[in-house]
Amino acid sequence: MIYIKSEEEIKVIREGGKILNGILEKVSSLAKPGVSAIELEKVAVSEIKKAGGRPAFKNYPLGDGIFFPTALCVSLNEEIIHGSADKDKVFKSGDIVDIDVGMEWPINESIREDNNFPTNKHSELGGFYTDMCKTVGVGVISKENKKLLNITRDCLYKGISKVKDGARLNDIAQVIEDLAESHDFGVVRDFVGHGVGYKAHEAPDIFHYTIKDNSPENIELKEGMIICIEPMINLGTWQIDFLDNEYTVVTKDGLPSAHFEHTILVTKDGYKILTDK
Repeated sequence: MIYIKSEEEIKVIREGGKILNGILEKVSSLAKPGVSAIELEKVAVSEIKKAGGRPAFKNYPLGDGIFFPTALCVSLNEEIIHGSADKDKVFKSGDIVDIDVGMEWPINESIREDNNFPTNKHSELGGFYTDMCKTVGVGVISKENKKLLNITRDCLYKGISKVKDGARLNDIAQVIEDLAESHDFGVVRDFVGHGVGYKAHEAPDIFHYTIKDNSPENIELKEGMIICIEPMINLGTWQIDFLDNEYTVVTKDGLPSAHFEHTILVTKDGYKILTDK
């Protein structure tokens, strides 16, 4: 089911998005040579708790009895998504690191009462969800990786620019696909963006590559929808593989991947980024 959010719900999601932006900025600034992913994890968990929220990804069910183990997805170099924040994942100069974080907020009833916020009836804790990510370089990175980061970030904002009431998903996908492929980069097809707000992941799927125009999945965006656009762009092939843990996704050819994401509100005339400052 695709949900349309009310003005009151959008307000609380926007407030949560601003908080999440600050948390991601703080966490991503710590990605330095010699720092481990678990150090970023500890800061993220502490900041989310301090804000009155809950990490959306920790223990998230991935299917087949697999649960994601950490609050952060920390995906390093050839890891595309779902890299866990492990203590043995130590950054070195030249690495690129995708840091992906989601939060349910507020889970504290007193925060809702103080701000006259609605309660999310779809969640036991009553908070609303936002989701965002960015890929950063550690120390000095190669020209190739710098270009990959810049083009992937541009893909995100090109896609966002097409969001408005009445637009189709292919309007978003087309500009992302065109930009990435003009640089011979691969657009990941096995994982896509999604709706968000009442749940961490909702309908619809948000494609970053074009599908058939007449496909029922090429839906029309409606005012009040909240979606996550999150292009995952590979330096080489778009094809993927999995690590032995069965949840971390890596590039098939072992080349680096980048990933940027924002939570976006569809408005009558355009869009509003809910996870900016």
